[in-house]
Amino acid sequence: MTTAAKPSADFRAKAFVPETRFGNWFLKTYTWRHHVLRVAIEDLLRLSHGAVPEAPVVLDAGCGHGQSLPLLARYFSPSRLIGFDCFAPALADAQGHARATGTSVELMPGDCSDIPMPDASCDIVFCHQTFHHLVYQEAALAEFYRVLRPGGLLCFAESTEAYIRSWVIRLLFRHPMHVQRSAEGYLAMIREAGFTFDAENVSYPYLWWSRARDFGLFERMGLRRRPAFGEREETLVNVVARKPLAWCAGVGESHTRQR
Repeated sequence: MTTAAKPSADFRAKAFVPETRFGNWFLKTYTWRHHVLRVAIEDLLRLSHGAVPEAPVVLDAGCGHGQSLPLLARYFSPSRLIGFDCFAPALADAQGHARATGTSVELMPGDCSDIPMPDASCDIVFCHQTFHHLVYQEAALAEFYRVLRPGGLLCFAESTEAYIRSWVIRLLFRHPMHVQRSAEGYLAMIREAGFTFDAENVSYPYLWWSRARDFGLFERMGLRRRPAFGEREETLVNVVARKPLAWCAGVGESHTRQR
């Protein structure tokens, strides 16, 4: 297991690559909420195999404009829900979605590589389509590990390098290209951060919107065969990973810092 040094304040401005104007518009659409967020949350619940605790404390790491908040409230029934993001205009939009949850939601500004929460203070970290924007990915994972209670869950849903580097995504969105990873690369990094998971906790969704070459149109028209698993380069990866229950000094010290 390795740890990454936290970025200094001098480099904090480079820790996140903000979206384009088109990207910020798209993140507010029904397509994003229904075909991307909802589908990912339902898949993550399936991958958890019933391990989600009752009334959990849920941290939405990179909540953006807040469309995830009502969905997380509906599917997880949290006792406490925290929306966390570094982009102030998005958090302002998230206030309306927070009110729509019908429950108490805390909105918190900050960087995923430096989360202002105590050690072992939440049950679930939900990280959806956030990681490919982050430069200090190892530091962010170390923070997710730190704030989770022993036995807590990281619900991680991400686009891979194959998708982020496709021409249409490069045209419409902005990302730190030097840190993009394959599906297996993300899974290896999560394991290296100390999390555990099995094959039954991982999926590789092959959704229409993730096929940037033609968005699955040729398949729907019968002009192209849908490639089977193992024949294609995966564009999405979902995983529910667990912080081990045995969070003792030998493991926790490398992920914990004084506050």
